[in-house]
Amino acid sequence: MREVLHLQVGQCGNQIGLKFWETISAEHGILPSGHFDEENESPEKLDRIDVYWNEVSGARYVPRAVIVDLEPGVIDVIKGSKFGPAYRPDNFVHGQNGAGNNWATGHYTEGAELADKVMETVRKEFEACDSPQASNSAILLVEVQVPDLELYF
Repeated sequence: MREVLHLQVGQCGNQIGLKFWETISAEHGILPSGHFDEENESPEKLDRIDVYWNEVSGARYVPRAVIVDLEPGVIDVIKGSKFGPAYRPDNFVHGQNGAGNNWATGHYTEGAELADKVMETVRKEFEACDSPQASNSAILLVEVQVPDLELYF
């Protein structure tokens, strides 16, 4: 099975990403709890479920997603949404202060401090895949410079 990792970064990327997961969950019959809607959906929708979701205990499906922001506000909105409980809690990566619409602050200080944690979270998700195919990204503008690390998406 080919697997896709979804990376959503920043306020815009996270808002688009949340809508993406709501839409694709509806298409595949996944309820906000992460369970398959057996009463109203055809079991054939589970044929390719492993492309975007990891199956965990209790026949629950968790989005294969890494959610990143410089401040916790947007992350809290996602956690508080109806699909918030479906995400893996350790795949939320955020800072405390944000960049305050200052690109240099986001690039050189706040963002630089999160780069290692983001790359570690992405690496763990890719290593958990049997056959990673691609990554989807919902990113407005991101530039991460990490020396001596090569990731090909």
